[in-house]
Amino acid sequence: MPRRASVLFGVVLAWAVAAVVAPRAFAAETAWQPLFDGKTLDGWTPKIRGHAAGIDPYGTFRVEDGLISVGYEGYERFENHFGHLFYHRPYERYELLVEYRFVGEQARGGPRWARKNSGVMFHSQSPQSMGIDQDFPISLEAQFLGGFGTRMRPTLNLCTPGTHVELVTGELETKHCIAAEAPTVADESWVIVILRVDGHGRIEHRVNDATVLAYQHPVVGGGVVSGFDKTVKVDGTPLSGGYIALQSESHPVHFRRVMIRLLD
Repeated sequence: MPRRASVLFGVVLAWAVAAVVAPRAFAAETAWQPLFDGKTLDGWTPKIRGHAAGIDPYGTFRVEDGLISVGYEGYERFENHFGHLFYHRPYERYELLVEYRFVGEQARGGPRWARKNSGVMFHSQSPQSMGIDQDFPISLEAQFLGGFGTRMRPTLNLCTPGTHVELVTGELETKHCIAAEAPTVADESWVIVILRVDGHGRIEHRVNDATVLAYQHPVVGGGVVSGFDKTVKVDGTPLSGGYIALQSESHPVHFRRVMIRLLD
């Protein structure tokens, strides 16, 4: 999703600060379960802007060498054909592990802000409920960013298409993107991130076993989403669960693992 310039201002790699954000104690947890089997996209549904759910005419999402590969060889120009690959069932309380890396060059016609930009959407509406020309699902996004040049671009920020969250201080945050106190990954290294999601309660973003962002009480609201069915977007509705989706925003990206662990 696009970044506000103010989001990046003043962000530092404050690992010591991030580490003191104490995770909430949960009861028993299940074992990690893969959502991607390493061979097929069984259980996953693509939704590309301009097309109905289940139709990926450009071959954006495919399995190559045991990875979910997001590529744009089938596009003459990207032209805002944002896409998402949805897992088939919704979840409420869980930990989600995603391992990703950026590769190659951005597709022709991709927006400047989308260079080395992807993410995972969660607490999302279903792909079938999205409009044909809807750009992003109403959801929360754990944003994946890669660095280039000397610019700091911390990964695992929060972006909120059609949603708002409350800060851990209790203040409602209506800004579209909230920066994480996380590292900038400038090369094509694999990055492992974990989301800890407590339904409508506390949500944490983690990188390298450190909590880099925490917030709570997500609700439907705000903008930065277009083409949606107005009956789906009822502002003020609490978000306690929803679908998980991987993004395509014009820069090639690989996903090696997508795993979930349910919280009791």
